[in-house]
Amino acid sequence: MKEKELKNKSLPREIWDYLKVRKKWWLLPIIIMLVLVGILIIFGQSSALSPFIYALG
Repeated sequence: MKEKELKNKSLPREIWDYLKVRKKWWLLPIIIMLVLVGILIIFGQSSALSPFIYALG
């Protein structure tokens, strides 16, 4: 791959290419869950729904 192509790749694209080339499909559910938990943490910090999210855990 050319150097210019490497600089323009985003992180999600690099992860997708890694999964595709290396056939590491078992990592996909782990990555999805990490992203969802991260979104829940960010949403839970600045929301009026924080007490309800806290009660789920």
